[in-house]
Amino acid sequence: MNSTVTSFDPELLELPFYDDGHRRLAGEIGVWCDSYRELWDTVRRTDPDEAGRRLVGVLGEDGWLSGLDPAAAPSGLPHDVRALCLAREALAYAEDLADFAYSIQSLAATPLIRHGTPEQQKRFLPAMADGSLVGAFAVSEQDAGSDLAAVALAARRTGGDWVLDGHKAWIAHATIAGLYVVIARTGEGPGPLGLTAFLVPAGTPGVRVGQKLDAIAPRSFGHLVFEHCRLPADAVLGRPGRGFVVAVELLDRFRITVGAAACGFGRRAADAALARTRGRRAYGGTLYDLQLVKARLADMEIGLNAAALLVARAAWECDRGSPGFGRHAGIAKVHATETAQRVVDEAVQLFGAAGVVRGGVPERLYRQIRSLRIYEGANDVLRLAVADALDNRRAALAG
Repeated sequence: MNSTVTSFDPELLELPFYDDGHRRLAGEIGVWCDSYRELWDTVRRTDPDEAGRRLVGVLGEDGWLSGLDPAAAPSGLPHDVRALCLAREALAYAEDLADFAYSIQSLAATPLIRHGTPEQQKRFLPAMADGSLVGAFAVSEQDAGSDLAAVALAARRTGGDWVLDGHKAWIAHATIAGLYVVIARTGEGPGPLGLTAFLVPAGTPGVRVGQKLDAIAPRSFGHLVFEHCRLPADAVLGRPGRGFVVAVELLDRFRITVGAAACGFGRRAADAALARTRGRRAYGGTLYDLQLVKARLADMEIGLNAAALLVARAAWECDRGSPGFGRHAGIAKVHATETAQRVVDEAVQLFGAAGVVRGGVPERLYRQIRSLRIYEGANDVLRLAVADALDNRRAALAG
């Protein structure tokens, strides 16, 4: 198996989408991932909660979460969406749980970075950046996934406080988080106009893990219950009634990084398939000598190259402040995750029986890749959004 350093296409990194800081980051995190192979082997055999805590801690200790505290972040490496994407691609190539830990910690801290008061940032961000405080972003519910306007968790004013009652579902890091960023309904208006973001420390009376979930790719994952959970007025993140904006802005940014992780998973599968077919003797030669096998490997490479370009373009559009970056985010996420799913499936096929043996690279990737087509916006919903944006764009050009 190739080193994780080669998970990046050096020619892609030379494109104007990236600057020297991004290229330096790609090299450094690739080397870092390669140096932790023993840790990756260990966490795969560890309870998901323990693995999550350990990985957030290691990422924080080694500085990969430093950008989550902008007031103290070193200036040597970039901390924009392109940087998040490069980090996720490298970590996904190396170990699914490392990518999961990095992405969920970043997902939970970003609303604080963008909408928190100086006091809120000072209270939580240093600990999130050093890995001592695990975060989680809680928006999904049993009846509110991609449809954010359907969020029903209720938050009502009681004197100067807020009281939360209801449930959240499918929350990453639910079982280990020390801080939940929660979207609840406060009723300033109908649908999306009546949502507010709250900061809820896990030790707050009235909030608890209702159920720990066992996903096909093991990780910290669960449902949350809020029962008369009382919060002070300064627990509001941003302004009351602006929770939908907080959530949509966050998800638009992070679905680009989901595409980047998909590229990492897909590249790992393609590299494994290439090594397998070159080394597997068959029909008087190797599997690689068969024309059909070469065609499959070529299709993998073509798809992954296109996915990487779409992710790079979307991240660049976001970082430069393009008002239409959300459309590019959806395009990149859908194409990259669908492509990676096909690439992983092809890798399993090329491995044959060895591809379905538990613990092998193809089998792990087969379980790990599937969720990417669901979270940060299910792909079918994103297709509708892309189509709507296309229609609006054509109407604007025609007008």
